[in-house]
Amino acid sequence: MTLRAQNPRLAVTLIVTATAFIAGTMLLAKTLGTDVLGPPLHPLQVSHGRFLFAFIAIGTAASILRPKIKQPRLRLHIGRTVFGWAGVSLMFAAAANMRLSDATAISFLNPVFAMILAIPLLGERVGPWRWFAAFAAMIGAIVLLRPGASSFQLAGLLALGAALMMGMELIFLKKLADSEPAFQVLLINNGIGLAIATAAVLPVWVMPTAPQWAALAGIGVLMATAQTCFVNAVARADASFITPFSYITLIFATLYDAIIFGERPDHISMIGALLIVGGAVLLAWRETRTKA
Repeated sequence: MTLRAQNPRLAVTLIVTATAFIAGTMLLAKTLGTDVLGPPLHPLQVSHGRFLFAFIAIGTAASILRPKIKQPRLRLHIGRTVFGWAGVSLMFAAAANMRLSDATAISFLNPVFAMILAIPLLGERVGPWRWFAAFAAMIGAIVLLRPGASSFQLAGLLALGAALMMGMELIFLKKLADSEPAFQVLLINNGIGLAIATAAVLPVWVMPTAPQWAALAGIGVLMATAQTCFVNAVARADASFITPFSYITLIFATLYDAIIFGERPDHISMIGALLIVGGAVLLAWRETRTKA
């Protein structure tokens, strides 16, 4: 699954492809959370479909490739997956109730939250530039929340919660990254995630329509493919080089939202998104300088 020869151009191609697929999962989640394909499905059912079909896709690949499985650090896998499942569920709920561009932009706060959480949990030290980047991104989130009585986006709090959960997930990933193969991490993550999502969905599960089944399968397959592209992109180039390209997700989300739902970002969305993406890019740049 992992390509080891350095090839920056291919890495960029892979990461851009991953962003298109990730934005596609957000689009499908929005169609499932509204009445486009039938009665709206609960976000927990949408996230269950994501883990179900992603596990089928990755499990099928594992049965063909038969990768070597090292002794997994199950506590870290469980912690990572719990926060990842919570983040995905909140993200799908947010996508159904607000602009995809706004929900996607707020989700980019996850590296900011990871930076803040790494101070008490990993003992990392944070300099003034990284604090400035985090502050700029948080201001962008406040802008997107539109803190006015008539314009406040309640769904934005769901996206903010998703970013916090995914930031916590990154803390666990940092601990797993250097000790286990990437494909093993993906396989175990989706297996545990399926178990958690199945238990959580039981009280709210309803029979999807045929188009909804197709959309659920699409979310799972697109997410599994996006994860595979990302893993291979990291193998082809330094993470610090390809990370900024992940923000192209915002462009695809905006494009999909405009084409399918006719929703276009206003000037407030543009300002908030620029602040968040700018802060996240600055954070990634400082991370590169720190390791250099």
